[in-house]
Amino acid sequence: MQQTVKVVGIGGSPRPDSTAERALRVVLGAAERQGAEVSLIGGAELVMPLYDPRTEIRSSRALRLVSEVAAADGLVLASPAYHGSISGLVKNALDHVEELRDDARPYFSGRAVGSLSVAQGWQGGVSTLAALRDVTHALRGWPTPLGVVVNSASAGFGPDGRCTDPHIQSQLETMAAQVVDFARTHAFPVPARDTAAVEALSSAGG
Repeated sequence: MQQTVKVVGIGGSPRPDSTAERALRVVLGAAERQGAEVSLIGGAELVMPLYDPRTEIRSSRALRLVSEVAAADGLVLASPAYHGSISGLVKNALDHVEELRDDARPYFSGRAVGSLSVAQGWQGGVSTLAALRDVTHALRGWPTPLGVVVNSASAGFGPDGRCTDPHIQSQLETMAAQVVDFARTHAFPVPARDTAAVEALSSAGG
């Protein structure tokens, strides 16, 4: 029996069902078919106050993000290209991972991280993908060998959720396999988090 691992997807834009979020869902769907437990923190759920390390109270959305990352065995990051780099929405969410600096697995330690970007053109998409991979390195994660750029000028997603470009669809599925395979190889027992403390902070932060 294959070991069950948890893969968390983070990204998108404030617009519901954005191209970045749809691409992220393809990866998570492929991971789920391989037996992984998956969860998505989509664009609208990433709308939270700017990260300030001096603030002790976090919003409920920020607390959920940090808790999901702490429990993850693998991660997938997705961002639209904003002026050649990661969107402010996604970058701010990733800044909140600083809260895991003293965790049993600090930041993204011990986790494979798949990255994908969406842009109307290759140049912005490639530079955004590189930025996501740089952030993964900075957070001590292991970028998957394959990262994916979705050029929305030539590819989209159909009613069935699949990418209209078969090559990109295959890349997204391959990246999912790389995250799941690494997670199974490097599975780490995560200690139970203080849920009472999390709920108290959530109530205080709103």
